[in-house]
Order: sequence, then C-alpha cells, then structure tokens
Amino acid sequence: MQPTETPTDGHAEVRIVAASPEAARRVAEVLRQCFAANEQRSYPADSQGGTRLQLTVDTTRPAEPARSWLETSRSSSSEDDRRRK
Repeated sequence: MQPTETPTDGHAEVRIVAASPEAARRVAEVLRQCFAANEQRSYPADSQGGTRLQLTVDTTRPAEPARSWLETSRSSSSEDDRRRK
C-alpha cells in the first residue's frame, strides 16, 4: 500500500476492498448517505479480480443517520467524562 497524505481536518480517507466492484459500491453508497464525500476512485485490489475503492468523506457535514449517531456519541462522551471526575 502506498503512503498517502493526511486528509485535511474534518475529512477521512476511506479505502474499501471487496471481491466485487458492486460490493464496494454498495458500501460507498452507505457512507455517502451519512457524510458528504468526493467521487470514488476504483482500482484493482489483486490479481484475483478484487476491487479497491477510495473516497474522502467530510465528517464536518454529516447527514442522517450519522448526524444522530454523532450527536448521541458526543453527549455520551460528555456524560462519561463528568462521571469520571
């Protein structure tokens, strides 16, 4: 695997490796429903025909259901921090 640049703050680089391009696309579609994302890039994963798909998601612009999950996890973290003190 080649080293990559660290994404800008609030972004995450996601790599999906699957046996078929369709399986990789389905996972990418779910991510796009949760976060703003750039166009995916697809590459062969191996000599057996696997697919590697890459995309960058913007975690500062979550959509549902990620927004609900992130808000819940943040409030849980705050409550946990208060309990520890």
